[in-house]
Amino acid sequence: MSDEDSLFMKRAIELSLENVKKGGGPFGAVIVRKGKILAESCNMVTALNDPTAHAEINVIREAARKLETFDLSGCTIYASCEPCPMCLGAIYWARIGKVVFANTASDAQKIGFADSLIYSEISRPHQERNIEFRQLLRKEALKAFKAWEESENKIEY
Repeated sequence: MSDEDSLFMKRAIELSLENVKKGGGPFGAVIVRKGKILAESCNMVTALNDPTAHAEINVIREAARKLETFDLSGCTIYASCEPCPMCLGAIYWARIGKVVFANTASDAQKIGFADSLIYSEISRPHQERNIEFRQLLRKEALKAFKAWEESENKIEY
């Protein structure tokens, strides 16, 4: 890793420590583009009563707003911990090209943040998951997909 990577990672870690002092979760994240911090955030799950308000999700939202695009190609995300499955999905959807992390998922699991259940659930058939899944009204719902597919105004993402 470069000195620049270390600098941005130190900032993500600093954000995680500041958040713990405020009573939040121990996670911070920074998005960098062209050697400059574009956005930074921390875990806000308990502060906002929002289970999706992870540091990585928050920082992706902020960066996308600043750039006025959902495509964060050319950006790097620095996270104080290896991203969870939800955050990893958001990173892929945002087209972020590089992830740099400090703590591992195993480190997070040791203090009560266990992602292994989610990873195992994803690979299971719907009927075998811990949450009930029911498919309903697919034929009706496919109309929206067809309309989008045929739309001349769609923005593909």
